[in-house]
Amino acid sequence: MKPEDFFKLMNEVKIYDLTQRLSIHTPPWPSYIPLQVQYFKRIAGAHMGQGANGQVITTSNHVGTHIDGEIHFHSSGRTIGDTPLDFWYGPAAVADISDQVGDYDLYTPEMIMEKVEVKKGDILIINTGFHKYAWDQKKSDELRYFVRHPGPSPEFHKWALKMKLKWIGVDCGSADHPMNTIIRNWHPKAFIEAETKLVKNYGKKWDEMFPEKEYYQVMHIKLFPSGLIHAENIGGDIEKVSNKRVWIGLFPLRGIELESSMCRVIAIDAE
Repeated sequence: MKPEDFFKLMNEVKIYDLTQRLSIHTPPWPSYIPLQVQYFKRIAGAHMGQGANGQVITTSNHVGTHIDGEIHFHSSGRTIGDTPLDFWYGPAAVADISDQVGDYDLYTPEMIMEKVEVKKGDILIINTGFHKYAWDQKKSDELRYFVRHPGPSPEFHKWALKMKLKWIGVDCGSADHPMNTIIRNWHPKAFIEAETKLVKNYGKKWDEMFPEKEYYQVMHIKLFPSGLIHAENIGGDIEKVSNKRVWIGLFPLRGIELESSMCRVIAIDAE
């Protein structure tokens, strides 16, 4: 492609922000440190003349839209800063399955592939519809967003590895089902609700379908050693690229020691 053709194409594409807004009000994943912002100097309060506004922030890496790095669960894996730049961008499939899943439900590879073509090596973005319960939305519901969101079916992680997905993004609190995390113990009433629904839909109790030794945080523990990581709390304009193939770019901090990183995620759609 000639340079002039490239610039013409890039002038015509549409760019969508898939990032959740960030604020001190943004809830972190349960039990993590929230974002704290503090001014340490102000323009009018400088010594010997006009100064500048300056801030200090304190936060965990799991607030708002963020990417979990390999070493978040795999101590010999790559840090965020040691991951090659070309890992963060590439062709992607955005699957909107929000019409098929609700509280505590399971999503399957078939649901994804019915909505959009998924190719080997793709980035996969999953729209469960639960971004509408994020902290800054009209239907904001923090408990529902973190405790009741859908999660992957038992075979999903194996399919993801078979497809050699680059990384996965989800529009809810975790890529794992909340009842396959410590949230199950923190919210026993929610677990009863989830198990009741599972029995109704599949005729199995939770530990029958998801034996704890195999499925506890399976999307983290089983996939990160293979280099398949995920971004959580995707949001923003995700509805505008539903069921499309787009070009995705993710921009984390180049932190050599970082186990995860807050980030910006964009979708480029060459309509």
